[in-house]
This record gives sequence, C-alpha cells and structure tokens, in this order.
Amino acid sequence: MTNNLKVLRAIKNISQEDLAKQIEVSRQTINAMEKGKYVPSTVLALKLARFFEISVEKIFVLEEND
Repeated sequence: MTNNLKVLRAIKNISQEDLAKQIEVSRQTINAMEKGKYVPSTVLALKLARFFEISVEKIFVLEEND
C-alpha cells in the first residue's frame, strides 16, 4: 500500500509532529506510515481522512500485490 501523507502534509504546511497531535498518535507513527512501514488501522485511516477532508482512497492506494 502506498500513501500520499507527505504530499498532503506539505499542502497543509503541517509537520509530522503537528499531524500526530491532531490525530492522537506519535510522530513516529506518522513517519512509519509515510515510509510504508506501518499500515494504519481503519480508525486511524478515517481520522486522517477527516483531518485532510478527503476520502481514505485519496490518501491510501492498494498496490497490485496487496
């Protein structure tokens, strides 16, 4: 699975730390998601979608081998 978190953060001009505080996770969690090392729970994905005001599918994309 890939994601657009880094791009979305840049558009909103928000740091990993600030995003983490907004959705109540650690900065390390945001970093791991951006690097593709952590797949978020449904609840976390929905919190991100709510924060960025877009659908989950616009943040996370399933790859062929997922």
